[in-house]
Order: sequence, then structure tokens, then C-alpha cells
Amino acid sequence: MTKDKSLFQKDLMSEALKQSFVKLNPKIMFRNPVMFTVEVGTAVMFFVCLWILAGEQSQGSFMYNFIVFLVLLLTLLFANFAEAIAEARGKAQADSLRKTREETPAKKITAIGKFHSGEVQLIPSSMLKKDDLFFCEAGDIIPMDGEIVEGLATIDESAITGESAPVIREAGGDKSSVTGGTKVLSDKIQVRVTTEAGESFLDKMIALVEGASRQKTPNEIALTILLAGFTLVFIIVTITLKPFADYANTPITISAFISLFVCLIPTTIGGLLSAIGIAGMDRALRANVITKSGKAVETAGDIDVLLLDKTGTITIGNRKATNFYPANGIDEKHFIKCVVLSSMSDDTPEGKSIIELAKINPSSLKMENPRFIKFTAETRSSGVDFEHFRIRKGASDAIKILSEAAGNTFPSETTERVKIISSNGGTPLVVSENEHVIGVIELQDIIKPGIKERFERLRKMGIKTVMVTGDNPLTAKFIAQKAGVDDFIAEAKPEDKMNYIKKEQAEGRLVAMMGDGTNDAPALAQADVGVAMNSGTQAAKEAGNMVDLDNDPTKLIEIVEIGKQLLMTRGTLTTFSIANDVAKYFAIIPALFIIAIPSLQGLNIMNLYSPESAILSAVIFNAIIIPMLIPLALKGVAYKPIGASALLRRNLFIYGLGGVIIPFIGIKLIDLLVSIFI
Repeated sequence: MTKDKSLFQKDLMSEALKQSFVKLNPKIMFRNPVMFTVEVGTAVMFFVCLWILAGEQSQGSFMYNFIVFLVLLLTLLFANFAEAIAEARGKAQADSLRKTREETPAKKITAIGKFHSGEVQLIPSSMLKKDDLFFCEAGDIIPMDGEIVEGLATIDESAITGESAPVIREAGGDKSSVTGGTKVLSDKIQVRVTTEAGESFLDKMIALVEGASRQKTPNEIALTILLAGFTLVFIIVTITLKPFADYANTPITISAFISLFVCLIPTTIGGLLSAIGIAGMDRALRANVITKSGKAVETAGDIDVLLLDKTGTITIGNRKATNFYPANGIDEKHFIKCVVLSSMSDDTPEGKSIIELAKINPSSLKMENPRFIKFTAETRSSGVDFEHFRIRKGASDAIKILSEAAGNTFPSETTERVKIISSNGGTPLVVSENEHVIGVIELQDIIKPGIKERFERLRKMGIKTVMVTGDNPLTAKFIAQKAGVDDFIAEAKPEDKMNYIKKEQAEGRLVAMMGDGTNDAPALAQADVGVAMNSGTQAAKEAGNMVDLDNDPTKLIEIVEIGKQLLMTRGTLTTFSIANDVAKYFAIIPALFIIAIPSLQGLNIMNLYSPESAILSAVIFNAIIIPMLIPLALKGVAYKPIGASALLRRNLFIYGLGGVIIPFIGIKLIDLLVSIFI
């Protein structure tokens, strides 16, 4: 997927310029009430120009009216360009994805009745149906979305995620999902198709980035209705000026009426509204998040509560050995040697971290005919037997039972050490030699670097963070405090997540959560914003309304910021657009009536050159402000976690006050330039 972040790429500009003219079609413009009325006004000015050429003398010079017509046409083209450049960026991404979705041969496993034989049939990927089985090995492109039913493989997902590092996917568990268009790098897998042809993840992604599946969000619809209401009000305002003008014996030209109307209606936000929505979806996609609707992005900007799993989100996912504690009377070197021997067959990250902490090369330790004991759920211990030695490491209660069964006592200092480690959020592993307890290994969940600062950032946003873990309450409390989360759910079951979400929602809060397993599906569906991992099960991806391609559990933080940025951008540019009207009012109204009513001179605070230059300056400024704001609409207003009230004050100051001051300066400068030619 393309990651080009430049706003105006050369290859997109020509397409956007072409679409700017195509979008002048009234059928397309009608969907935007504000800009449609501008188009009607532009059409009227075109006929006024023809009328003047036919001999009409009351509407001013042809050149003046023609310039007004051209400026109004440019206003439309600039607004269309804003939407077109946003769409073009999406289409460029879609083209990139289409190259990924090339017609890939599929090694379908032939079915015989209810059973599948081992026979493999080579067919085009388009012929695969839901529940079909196919086979992939090293070098193959995965032809369709599915779930691995057998095997394990290293997969290159860079075509989808842009991330070059390969990932491991395997049957069973929560890492069983594979995406069509990705490449198998090693091993072999058997996959069951989970989607129908044309409904794959890649197909949906292409439709989304092209804008084909984009629908206006509730907020966008509400704002469109509001802007249409403003437009209607100013139609009435403009019409009522006619009797006032007649009373003051001041003839007002059609161009003046239309210019006043176009300048007073919220053309700036009207022209940028669609581009803001498209760009919001685009920013989510560039963060490697696929959203099923724009509504989900907006909702993310309003969430109050965030549910996060402990493992892999708050912690690095694997516990690490941090300390060795020999029992009283046990030599430390001997204890560490026994620890290493007991961990030689332990391929888990925890086992490897024990050897790493011991700083002993296992190959340097000699054993005659060793018999390695694997960890089981029943024994809750592992170790090694050799010669006359039996070394075990495992849960404290398991080793205690083993030791006491042999007639040995469990040392009191070991019991105390186990309690201390547990209360500090760690996991104690007790080690025994020939059923005698010789010490304790301390394992700790390693908190991700910078995670506390990220939670503090969320707190400043006004979002409550809740950690979900299967740990006991004591350990959960310690990690929650260390990580800086606001609350935690210990010994959590799937229904506990669901109940917590329902409770928060019943109190009027919006809840977001992230998950990857089938057991997370109910909670993902219940949450207002449910983010599923791309590596997760199909059930999880279907239940959520977003999919994270990077499989990064902390991505919710970025999603929240993107959502808030979208809402802020729309709000601040609406404020700026409406604030603009103040200056344009002071520019045009005095220009219309100042000759007939000299007392209006007090309103002519800009002291513009003439009525004609005032009107021209206002409509020119009204046109050029749209392309000047396109980069802001596409990039979004900068978000800072300083609280809603502080943000509102900041944005009102910058875009509200700025929206009043900038037009005064801009119109005056344009007037100085225009006056040279009038």
C-alpha cells in the first residue's frame, strides 16, 4: 500500500483538475446544497453577461459582470478540486491495492462427499467459494481470505500493511486469519475460505479507499442540514434587500445581489465539507486502520472509556526473569546452575529469559543421559532428570506438594518470598533439587516503554482507561498502578468484558475496545468502537467496525486522535467560514448603499476604493480562501490533549477570531490590487 504522505502529488493533480469540471454536473452538485446555490448564481451571472451583450444597460459593464461570473466559477472549481484531490488520493491507494489483488492461482483441495481428499486442483482464485479448502506453501500468494485449519507459516503482509517484517500465522488460537494477496515465505498451511468472491478483505478495502462505499456520517448530514438552513436564511436576507433598495432609491444590480448572497452563505465549509470527511477516512487508512464506515471514525473521537488487554498491549506480552532468590543455606552459584538445567528444554520466552539472566551457556553444563520433563497443566512444573539428580521448577503450590510428599518441609523464607513477588505484580517460580526447595525465580510482566505517558495523554483527552486481564486481583492491581490505567478487570472472562461495556453504556458513555479472538467477538460487537486485529479470527473481524492491519493493540490511541481530529477539523473550519461573513458584510453592504445613504459611511471601516471594487474583492477573497484551506482540510487541525474546554477556547481564538480578522486584511489587500485596474 502506498505510504506517500505528500498532499499534492503530480500524478494526482491532473485527475483532480479534470474531476473539478466533471463535478459541475448539477446532478452531482445537488448533493451539496450550499455549492449548488452558488452554481445557480453562477449560471444566472452567465445569462446576465449574455443579456448585457444583447444591449442591456442597467446591469453595469460587461467586463465587470464577466469577472464576477469567472470568480464564481472558480469558487465552484476550487470546491470541487478539494473533494477531487481527496478522492484521487484514495483512488491512488486503490490502484496500488489492485496490483496486489492479481489473479492468483489457487491450489484447491478436492472434496469427495463430506470429506476432503489430499488431491490438489489448480484453479483461478476467482473460482474459490466460501468453505473451500486450499493449500499454500513457501513462495505462494494466498489467493483468498481465510482461516488456517492446519499447519503454521511465516507470511509477508507488506502488500497490505506496508510492514516488511514477516509474521507467523498458525492453526487454532487467535492468530489463524490470513489475507488474500499476502505471500507465504516458509512452511505449509491448509486454509478454509471465509468469504465469497468479490467480498474479500482486499475488495472491501479497495471500495473503501475509492470512496465507493463512503456514506455521509450522521454528524456530516446534520452539518449539511445546518448549512442548508443558513443558506435559506441568507436567500431571504438577500431578497429583502430589494424593497430596502427601492425605498432608498438605490438600484442594485443582479451581480451585486448574487455576490452578496455567495459571500454571506458558508461557502468555505460548504466547499470543504466532503474533502474533510474523505481525508478523515484517508488518515485512518494511512495509520493502517480499515474502517467499515466514517461513523466509526467519528465515534472514536467521542469515546469516554477504553478497554485494553494487558498482555501485548500494556505489557510486552512475555514475562521476563528479573531476579534469583536462593533459599537459606543454598549456594547462589549452585542455585543458578540448577535453574539453567531446569530451563534447558523450556523453549518459551520465559524460559529463554531465565537462561539470559543466569549468563551461563547451557552447553557448558554436562549431563549424562538427561531426561527432560515438559511442562503440563497437571503437574504445573518442568525440569530435568539425570544421574541421581531430579530438578524441577514450577508454581509454588505444585513444588510445595512435591516437596512435602517426599517428607520435606517448605521453607518459610520461600513462602514469604513468594508472597512478596506476587504482591509486586510478579510471578514466582519455585525450584527444587531432589524434592528439596532451593530457591525462587521472579518473573515480571515488562510494561511497554512509554505506555504510562500514552495513558496520561488519554487521561488529558478525558478518556478513562480500563485494563482487562486474567491475572489475580493482587497482580492486576500492581500492574494497573505501574502502567497508570484508571481501572482494571481481574480474572476476566469474555462475559465480564461484555457486562462492563453494557454498564458503562447504560451510564451514557461511549466505549471502545480491541480484541483478536473469537471470545472477544461479543464485546467487540457491543462496543461503540470495536477494533479487531487483522491477524485475529474471522469472527472478531466481522464483529468489530475497524480492523488494525498492524496488529498493534495500542493503535486505539491513534484511532481516538484521528477521530477527534476529524471532528475538530469540521468544527473549526465551520467556525472560520461563518466568522468570515462578518468582514464580507462590512465590505459589501456599505458598498451597495453608501451613495444613497451617506450615513452608512461609519460601516465602511475598510474604506474600500469603490462599490465595484468592494464587491469584486469580497467574491475574490471568498473564492481563493477555499484552495488556501485545502491542505488544512486534508491534513486536519492539529490535536493536542489539553481538555475539551481548553481546545474549544484555543480553536475559537485561532479560527473564530482569525476568521474575523483575516478577511478584513485579505479583502483590503485585494481591493488595493483591484483598484489599479478599475
